Amino acid sequence: MANTHVLLNSGLRMPIFGLGTFKLAGAMKIYDVIDAALKLGYRSIDTAQVYKNEEDIGKALKELMPKYKLERKDVFITSKLSPKNQGKGSAYESCVQSIAQLQLDYLDLFLIHWPGKQKLKPEDEQNRHFRMESWLDLEKLVKDGLVKNIGVSNYYVRHLDDMMTYATIPPAVLQVEYHPHLVQTDLFEWCQRHQVHLQAYRSIGIDELQTDPTLLQIAKTHSKTASQVLLKWAVQQGIGVIPKSSSHEHLEENFNIWNFTLSEEEIKSLSQLHKGVHYCWDPVKVA
Repeated sequence: MANTHVLLNSGLRMPIFGLGTFKLAGAMKIYDVIDAALKLGYRSIDTAQVYKNEEDIGKALKELMPKYKLERKDVFITSKLSPKNQGKGSAYESCVQSIAQLQLDYLDLFLIHWPGKQKLKPEDEQNRHFRMESWLDLEKLVKDGLVKNIGVSNYYVRHLDDMMTYATIPPAVLQVEYHPHLVQTDLFEWCQRHQVHLQAYRSIGIDELQTDPTLLQIAKTHSKTASQVLLKWAVQQGIGVIPKSSSHEHLEENFNIWNFTLSEEEIKSLSQLHKGVHYCWDPVKVA
């Protein structure tokens, strides 16, 4: 089944469902996972400079896209700026390197991965200066035709509000941790007000979320797994997802969420599981 897409504020379309590649390593493993994902219908791949797998993903795509008769325009590729590469010139050049490692002519989306710069203390006010310089570099990448869309990851509302004082190109995407134990309503509402697509990572959460009785009852009602319901909970609200897996079975299971619909009450009951818990990184202290 064809991917559902979202329309970004750039006027370009992006699959709402993608393949995450965090901790996916090794050329053979990466080839195997991307082969299985493309066969299943995945058309969006999310990587990052800090994942150190861009080169292997690039090699796999170069071989596999012809196998599935896919052209460059058919697959949406995202990468992200490493915190060590924050700053004027560094952000631009590191993106050029990412594009080269991925064996592409352009990226569909490039995100600032973290609001702080590596080796600076979170509270250091220089973080703001570096991420501003990085954003202006990202805007230049768009103008130079190297990147189609730009955005940010792990930003709080105050980071976003500050960014809007210097951005001449608005962010197309905000990628953050988002699941029923961390319903970041303020960020979701900010994105809706500014026509920014919210994309979630860690959608499936951890075992504590996966075994919640409310979730399990909803899954049972629809004859689906807990993971499928969690992914559907996001997608049905227009929130993008990028679940990762190296298992063919889980890749297929994750992607098989298009043939059921959650009720408004089910979505609400899952959202009420909110605990304000970050299972990944919390940028709350970054100046």
